[in-house]
Amino acid sequence: MKKFEERLEKLEKISDDIRSSDIPLEKALSLFEEGIKLAKGLEKDIEKMEGKIEVLLNQPVLPEEDPELDLFTITENV
Repeated sequence: MKKFEERLEKLEKISDDIRSSDIPLEKALSLFEEGIKLAKGLEKDIEKMEGKIEVLLNQPVLPEEDPELDLFTITENV
């Protein structure tokens, strides 16, 4: 499977090629079909990445055992 970035670049090239007015209709249709497939695959990958990010953001934060520095302890001035 190609990397996400490679497939995105390919989709951008297809988009540019389709916009070119000097390609035959059959070629444009073929490129469009390939572009749709790439776009759907990229969309699925993005959804997977978003799911992973959501899981990471919603993981419970475990309290640290002992802080290394006493930056957050309250001390009374004597």
